[in-house]
Amino acid sequence: MKKIFVLLALVIVAASCKKSNPDFQKEASNPRFLERAQNMLTESIIHDIFAPPVSSRIYMYSSVAGYEAAILGDPKFKSLVGQLNGFESVAKPEPGLEYCFPLASTRAFLSVGKKLTFAQELYVEFDKQIEEDFRKTGMPDDVYERSVTLGDSIAASVMRWAAKDNYKQTRGFRFTVTNLPGTWTPTPPAYMDAVEPYWNKVRPVMLDSASQFRAPAPSKFDLTKGSPYYKEVMDSYETVKNLTNDQRDIANFWDCNPFKMNITGHAMFATKKMSPGGHWLGIVAQISRQYKKSYAETAEALALTSIAIFDGFISCWDEKYRSIRIRPETVINASIDKTWIPVLQTPPFPEYTSGHSTISRAAAEVLTKVYGDNVAFNDSTEVPYGLPPRKFTSFIQASDEASISRLYGGIHFRPALDEGAKQGSKVGQYLLSTVKTRK
Repeated sequence: MKKIFVLLALVIVAASCKKSNPDFQKEASNPRFLERAQNMLTESIIHDIFAPPVSSRIYMYSSVAGYEAAILGDPKFKSLVGQLNGFESVAKPEPGLEYCFPLASTRAFLSVGKKLTFAQELYVEFDKQIEEDFRKTGMPDDVYERSVTLGDSIAASVMRWAAKDNYKQTRGFRFTVTNLPGTWTPTPPAYMDAVEPYWNKVRPVMLDSASQFRAPAPSKFDLTKGSPYYKEVMDSYETVKNLTNDQRDIANFWDCNPFKMNITGHAMFATKKMSPGGHWLGIVAQISRQYKKSYAETAEALALTSIAIFDGFISCWDEKYRSIRIRPETVINASIDKTWIPVLQTPPFPEYTSGHSTISRAAAEVLTKVYGDNVAFNDSTEVPYGLPPRKFTSFIQASDEASISRLYGGIHFRPALDEGAKQGSKVGQYLLSTVKTRK
């Protein structure tokens, strides 16, 4: 009997020790938890092979959910409720009860991410590990359970908002190729159907409409020597033919092709990478770590950047399926040189404007505001894909390189880059002028 009492006493002591850590809130506020969730979501998106616009939607809703929970513990931040189109309410904590808001944030982020992706089995071990790591902080069980419930409730609020963005109504529709001179047609090697031809029907998050920052019409399709269009074609053609090693490295670094078809002999296989949006959100995590930003500050940067990227894609795709511009590979092979091959695989959607140019500049505008001008950083986002880091002195410089990479890669004409960057800059600046995250 004495042994039983001793054992019971030890259990009680162990339990009380587990709940007595006064620093659990500080330890649980490590932004590394959110970064890990972001990386897990990226892994899931890559696995499921979502197109860049769809990926941006997944990142955006997940990041907004994470932000709404993260800021509950810091009075200087402002909710996005009432600031974003259709976002009218979000779950709140019960007054007088203790929560761990970083835990609620990580949970909300992941909960939304899992609902918007398919490969649920990918999360099983990750969920176990991140739960274990949160519990290792010495968080009381009641605080843990309460925070998880709050995170799930915030995620549910965000999913109700997402359900009304017209995304489901755009599923299943295919683009009809017109075969008119100068218009887009499927490109080798897979000759895939056009991606997301009705993306401009999806509700923007903060833009008034998909066409709010409409790009000017591209130059007239005219292969007469000396015409503006002919000069654009020859610029792309000659650039690829005379590419330097550094230019080739730039093209490959910013490829960000979620689904690349490779042909070896008679065999064809696919390789998968993160999307352009995933690349920029990876940069956010790197910068947050580099400058030792708090959990809430990291959540803020992810939310704002993901919103800029999401609306940037809507703005860009609105123009893509208005002008339905032919790709360099198609026109050069047909009219200039049938042996010419671009460095990068041509994406399966129209050429004008450049999606990477648009969203990169939108993201750069936001990050410049959040972190400041002339922030030097090493971008190691592509290291997992065998590419060395690249050094940048500012976010704008990085966005400029991302943009020009499309010319070096042979998949765009120069005006698509220039006008895409202008489009993205307007999206980013509009976001910063209309959405406020600080009181």
